[in-house]
Amino acid sequence: MKIIDMRSDTITLPTEKMRRAMYEAELGDDVYGEDPTVNELEQLAASMLKKEAALFTSSGTMSNLLVVLTHTHPGDEVILGSEAHIFWYEVGGAATLGGVVMRTVANDEYGQMDLDAVEGAIRPKNIHYPQTSLLCLENTHNRCGGAVLTPDYTSTISDLAHAHDLRVHLDGARIFNAAVALDILASELAKPVDSVCLCLSKGLSAPVGSLLCGTGEFVERARKWRKMVGGGMRQAGVIAAAGIVALRDMVSRLAEDHANAKRLAYGLSHIPGITVWPERTQTNIVMFESPTDVLVSEFIRQLDMRGIKVGYRGGLRFRAVTHRMVTEADIDEVLERISQLVRELS
Repeated sequence: MKIIDMRSDTITLPTEKMRRAMYEAELGDDVYGEDPTVNELEQLAASMLKKEAALFTSSGTMSNLLVVLTHTHPGDEVILGSEAHIFWYEVGGAATLGGVVMRTVANDEYGQMDLDAVEGAIRPKNIHYPQTSLLCLENTHNRCGGAVLTPDYTSTISDLAHAHDLRVHLDGARIFNAAVALDILASELAKPVDSVCLCLSKGLSAPVGSLLCGTGEFVERARKWRKMVGGGMRQAGVIAAAGIVALRDMVSRLAEDHANAKRLAYGLSHIPGITVWPERTQTNIVMFESPTDVLVSEFIRQLDMRGIKVGYRGGLRFRAVTHRMVTEADIDEVLERISQLVRELS
């Protein structure tokens, strides 16, 4: 029985072209700025997002941490969504290492924060208050089912933040998924913000890495913070080479993942007992709920026995992520297995 793994798009393996590029990569010492492959990757990312410069990091978590360290001072306050990846899944690094307060504003089901609520969360100047210095957005929004923030929304909320002297960071781990869904360039989504990061190791299929983009001055300060937290890599061109292939070759195929996610969502909607929101499936993430009359622990066990790997999100909620290693035929097989499972457990 084939195992169909949809826990995350991070389980993608590098393509053969990536493996060849890694083997043949021209190398140098990146801490000295002398790895030509890393330099090429950083220049390519900055060009694609129309930012002055970019910094290669080991992960999106590291990129987001460097953002907080670079944009803020200890004791500052950061505003971000209640469902933000930075808040939920980055081990409290911003608070622990950056010494900042994290103030959340509710995300709606489409990953947006209410503008009035954001403005209300910005601290007035007062000796008793921390200084609000940074607003963090996320596009696509992981915990909101891969929801897409539009250029208009991003521009409006960024203008609001800038009017109050805040910097704006966009956690764009899956920014190319958002761009493909909207049929625009990723640079349009990044234009209003001061910094943006993107992940190479998710739907783009590279084995490791993230890029943090912004002004030249911001990136140089972030580079020093990267060194401090142990992120200075030496002959990093070995992995940067796969990232170049990812950015050049893998963005256009993301539409296939989106089509498979929609196929999965609509298929699940026809299985009695499964709750799903097909209209909210904009990119490659499908959120669904197991039947209320079935023990969740048993549902999870049965999925595993039937070779279906998805992420559990608490309560009755599950997440399935489509990616390059999941085909249309795999989606149909998953639907058949889950349909049979629900019939047997009902």
